[in-house]
Amino acid sequence: MTNERKPRGPYRKSAQRREQILQAAYEAVDEHGERASLHDIAQRVGVTQPALTYYFPTRDDLLLAVLERRDVLGKAFGRAVAERETIVDSVVAGTRFVTDHPGIAKLHVTLAAAATDPESPAHGYFADRYRALAAEVIQAVEEGQRAGVFRADQPAEHLARAVVAVLEGLQMQWMHDPTVDMVGIAETFTRMLVPPAGADGGEQREG
Repeated sequence: MTNERKPRGPYRKSAQRREQILQAAYEAVDEHGERASLHDIAQRVGVTQPALTYYFPTRDDLLLAVLERRDVLGKAFGRAVAERETIVDSVVAGTRFVTDHPGIAKLHVTLAAAATDPESPAHGYFADRYRALAAEVIQAVEEGQRAGVFRADQPAEHLARAVVAVLEGLQMQWMHDPTVDMVGIAETFTRMLVPPAGADGGEQREG
């Protein structure tokens, strides 16, 4: 038995409405990319456009919340695969998750490019995201090196940042040319980080 209390009354309804708006925005962006309009999102939920600002004060706030949701869903998807498959399968699954949602991938690429400007509303979000993502991948690579899953003859941080750079760069190339086999290339690159069968991954270098 737990003493945790669940939101009641207006607080619960407010949380539910925010969730409805975020889900509607996710679907709208998935269909239309960064061109998704607040009017369309409001119509999907059945509220007025000004009502959206109660939950998301600006359009940028709503779009960044959509990207945060994609990150959460994508990581959960990749972890679920990793529990029963190899690290290569996990990366491939995560990449396929991106290609299955091209509108949201386009929003990510568009806002990430704009966020290099410190004045961009998205600057803080992406700075924090890449910092946290790098730390997570570095930790995963270090664990993989100790387990013999990743090659250990290169610094974990270098391998981790290379993974992030390749996957982010592939999204950009795929946006320009949908014929780019993002999933296949991600698989090829990840296999380059895995020791050959029977190898121990090599000695860990100090980095």
